[in-house]
Amino acid sequence: MISRETIDKVFETARVEEVIGDFVQLKRAGSNYKGLSPFSDERSPSFMVSPVKQIWKDFSSGKGGSVVTFLMEHEHFTYPEAIRFLANKYNIEIEETETSQEDKMEANEKESMYLVSEFAKTYFQETLLNSEEGKAIGLTYFKERGFTNQTIAKFGLGYSPETWDAFTKEALSKGYQLEFLEKVGLTITREDGKHFDRFKGRVMFPIQSLSGRNLGFGGRILTNDKKAAKYLNSPESEIYHKSKVLYGIFHAKQAIAKQNNCYLVEGYTDVIQLHQAGIENVVASSGTALTPDQIRLINRLTKNITVLFDGDAAGLRASIRGIDLILEEGMNVKVCTFPDGDDPDSFARKNSYEDLVFYLENNAKDFIQFKASLLMNEANNDPIKKADLIRDMVVSISKINNTISRESYIRECSRIMDVSEQVLLNTLKQIDVKNKDDLNKKLKQSQNADGIRKVEDNPNDIKVVFEVDIKFELERKIIEMLLLYGSQEADFDDFILKANEEGEMIEEKETNTVRVHQRIYLSLHEDEVELANPLFKEIYNDLIEYYNQNESFNIEHYLMQLSPEHSQVVTDILMLEEKELLHNWEAKNIYVKSKNQNVSQYVSETIVSLREYLINKLIMDLMNSYSANEAENDLEELKATINDYNKLKVNLTNKIGRIRSTYL
Repeated sequence: MISRETIDKVFETARVEEVIGDFVQLKRAGSNYKGLSPFSDERSPSFMVSPVKQIWKDFSSGKGGSVVTFLMEHEHFTYPEAIRFLANKYNIEIEETETSQEDKMEANEKESMYLVSEFAKTYFQETLLNSEEGKAIGLTYFKERGFTNQTIAKFGLGYSPETWDAFTKEALSKGYQLEFLEKVGLTITREDGKHFDRFKGRVMFPIQSLSGRNLGFGGRILTNDKKAAKYLNSPESEIYHKSKVLYGIFHAKQAIAKQNNCYLVEGYTDVIQLHQAGIENVVASSGTALTPDQIRLINRLTKNITVLFDGDAAGLRASIRGIDLILEEGMNVKVCTFPDGDDPDSFARKNSYEDLVFYLENNAKDFIQFKASLLMNEANNDPIKKADLIRDMVVSISKINNTISRESYIRECSRIMDVSEQVLLNTLKQIDVKNKDDLNKKLKQSQNADGIRKVEDNPNDIKVVFEVDIKFELERKIIEMLLLYGSQEADFDDFILKANEEGEMIEEKETNTVRVHQRIYLSLHEDEVELANPLFKEIYNDLIEYYNQNESFNIEHYLMQLSPEHSQVVTDILMLEEKELLHNWEAKNIYVKSKNQNVSQYVSETIVSLREYLINKLIMDLMNSYSANEAENDLEELKATINDYNKLKVNLTNKIGRIRSTYL
């Protein structure tokens, strides 16, 4: 078990903006950073990171928390895994305390699968470098491809022996369970109970996540066995989803963000060879058709993709169909083809870094222009083919959301395809109408859920129907005040009834300087008020206890003590102010008054408003409890009680007015 001292050091050292910056392209927004959500499909940034508070909040999905919770959400780490990841990133030595048998038993299934996958990676590497078979077959193959020792080590390349169960035997002897070897797809068990290695006799390419965790493998056979697939991938599992992974993303992420462009290739060796040549911002779809999840993975790091095709024209037409998906995500796409007989791997081996960069920069064409030229060559002056290809071209343009870009492409396609702009515009309009009709049908079929009503006569007009929970909002404000201002001192005005010389009762104003958390606690304690929301109540009690034990409030220290559920609520509240930055009010000449300007007023108004709400509720409860069968005396008593509450409510309303006038 990781020691408390190590955990404290990790929280003190790790910077939330640095860690998240490895996964999401962040841009400065005042004192904060913002970017596209890594948890949802969005085009306007709603993901906020606060370096000052060392927290993050994703307003599109509702997720938020500390640097550790980000890794737990994004990489599906357990808490100890996230701590280990950060310790490794910041070169912090991990101190371990003795782990009990119970703690070992708590390791979940997914973690066991990660451990098995990591063991396999190490085993295949060691077999490649240290066994006679590995060196003679696997290492020789990689050397023939031109890979250096440094490149082989960097990408963790390995070799799985030709023996049927060499890996499985080794894993079982090391204590790894057969159940998890099967679940990650490394071992296959036959009906007769015998098991064998899925990747026997193959060179191995580990497939890593954005954070570097080993998810699965790709294996290439080196014999001429026509019955066996040339390349074999790990099957789908709890930790490996082929459609959501890009080969090489771990090694490419920083270069992609820095270069603001991502080169997309097809195979493992294409990635490795380009990377070795100095082009590091490159990833591969691993031979599968590009998926929306893979595109969004790139979209977190850059808006620009350059797809690299080999010189084989036969498969080019089919390959470019999937690129429309990239346009749908609002990204910019270029295409670069290599000379006949070359692919990215072979071309990179033949050319120096300078020549490679020059070729890529000078031969990358805008996708729409590239596709238009390609389709026209295919049409070969056949009017029927040309009509179909024009529509195909316009379908691609319809995926682009930017109106100016659309017009520009229509103009360019008109020139390339020798057809009038008006014809292209009319075709585009027909496609847009069809897309809108399809969307309307889907919206009409949608069910009313979570307070959202779809309006059938205008499906694009989605209205949110909700009733504000006043008590919830007031209680949330109390937690917010404790988090943001709890340790601050402020001047609070109280109006005390005192008798003057004539014996008349008059109000006198008294100003007291106290800490905000003391004011809130005493006010609620005086009224014997407890927060109704269970989570707010638990956080309130935690905060009061924290302030009683600490002179100042340290958000990083406080978040360390919270459960994930409490951490989520606290982050939601802390980031409410940051959400206003997304609106950019000042750019619209709207100036929002900061709560910091009058903390006393904010606290006092909230406390009094809560009292007023509770009194209103008492009055309503009393009125609802009235029955026609009530005795006359009981009815009079009820009326008197309600009358007293109404007088108190008037006093509170007047008090709110006095508070506001005091701070004007």
